[in-house]
Amino acid sequence: MIKQKIFLLLVVLLFIGCKTIDGSRIVVEKLNYTNEDVRQNEIQNIRSIQQVEPVKALWRACVLNDKSIIDECSTIVEIKLNEAIKNGDYLDAKRFYKSLQTINRASKNSDFDKLEKNAYNYIPGSVIDKSKTPKNIKECINATVTIWVDNGIKVQNGVGYSDIIIGSGFFIDKRGYIVTNYHVISNLVDPKYEHFSRLYIKLISDSNVKIPAKVIGYDSLLDLALLKVEIEPEYILSLGSSKDLKIGESVSAIGTPIGLDGTITTGVISSVNRKLLPLGDVFQIDAAVNSGNSGGPLIDKNMNVQAIVFAGMLQYQGLNFAIPVEYLKQELLILYKDSEVLHPWISAYGHTKKYGNKNAGLEIKYVTPGGSAFVSTLKENDIITSIDGNTITSIEDYQYSMMKYQPGTILSFQIENEDGKKNIYVYLERRPENPAADIYGKDFLQNSFIPIFGMKLIPSSTLNKNSFRIDKIINGSVADMSGFAENDRITVNNVKIDIEKNVIYATFTTRTRKNAYIDISLGLSVNLDSPYYL
Repeated sequence: MIKQKIFLLLVVLLFIGCKTIDGSRIVVEKLNYTNEDVRQNEIQNIRSIQQVEPVKALWRACVLNDKSIIDECSTIVEIKLNEAIKNGDYLDAKRFYKSLQTINRASKNSDFDKLEKNAYNYIPGSVIDKSKTPKNIKECINATVTIWVDNGIKVQNGVGYSDIIIGSGFFIDKRGYIVTNYHVISNLVDPKYEHFSRLYIKLISDSNVKIPAKVIGYDSLLDLALLKVEIEPEYILSLGSSKDLKIGESVSAIGTPIGLDGTITTGVISSVNRKLLPLGDVFQIDAAVNSGNSGGPLIDKNMNVQAIVFAGMLQYQGLNFAIPVEYLKQELLILYKDSEVLHPWISAYGHTKKYGNKNAGLEIKYVTPGGSAFVSTLKENDIITSIDGNTITSIEDYQYSMMKYQPGTILSFQIENEDGKKNIYVYLERRPENPAADIYGKDFLQNSFIPIFGMKLIPSSTLNKNSFRIDKIINGSVADMSGFAENDRITVNNVKIDIEKNVIYATFTTRTRKNAYIDISLGLSVNLDSPYYL
């Protein structure tokens, strides 16, 4: 669960190993394609990556708007498409075909259509055997399982004890596919974890028997995982649709809280738009949830899965959270076909654009130099209103739309700005593990603070390169909540990125209106990922 932290300290914070302020960093500038030398250099660059990154090469050729190099790159992508079809690699074939389709270079391909049809026919949960659909709550409980992760023996203070992680899960397919949370099984797939770990499940009907299981796919950002066991379950749960789920509707959570398998608790949806994950919104529920419920289903009155429980605050009764089932449905194919779900991004930052109370699109607040949005000519204040022909009215629409695409795909974005409407081609890069660190390393400090802390800085001294004036504060940002205001003067003393703790710290000396313009020292801390990184 992502927690946003703000530390306001009335003393100077000292961080060991801090990254010092460096005003001499090199930042990528936009290319001037009207210069013939620049064009020729870009063509050489495109050709140098054609075989390794053919879709990226094609996209850059489209940005360059050179027909001959577009033709050349299109041919290579089409060859790659046919190779992927021949190898039965649907996910690669899909991004090749979609990219060609986006730039109007895709011809009808019956082999691709057949591969796509077969891929969707085999997605777990796509075909429901009605004989295994629960008809009452007891049968719903029997469609759930206890996830049992055995991490061997842990020694503490000279005493060894069993290191067991217990979670919940549920069957979605008669072939033995199970859904749970990523954090329950993370030790089995985390390359940094070097110790013993084995995965089992326990059936509600026979909790004394451990059945070996394996991880098929996982998504660390959305905290989802797909498992498989070599048995046919007695019951399977149907995936519902949480799009129309409203505040106040009754739901029930089934799982293994504190090891008590088959426990069901009932409550209501308290909120539908909590931002606790790097992508999308999650539900807040008041059904009792405890340690061990993670990965269990949240079902409605029709016994359909509406969400997957993933977090609870034990010290606060009624503060529990669940991942909408729509997210699972959107990426089930990728979970099934690929071991790890890699999310795309365009290396930008934005918020929902509103006119009064009406959502009007996704407004770009910042683009990273050299990133996909930057090269595609997206800029601050542009409003994304459509992606691939689908209307985008909010950041939530954008994130949900992106969940079905993989990095390495070209999409068409419709944008609006002061010059009117236009369509541009955007390449989906792989989302970095720590977007804030990526941004901070690629831009000048005063620019990187826009997406990281929500403050736009302007240098205010020729003698001190770390002195700035706040030009703009983004509403709802860390800077806004910490009391900073436009025209406040600040000196940035230190910036530290702590990958292990997943945070970026900054310390300031500042004169703020809130503190009667008296010099004070303070610090800010935010997570390295955020739902507003695009």
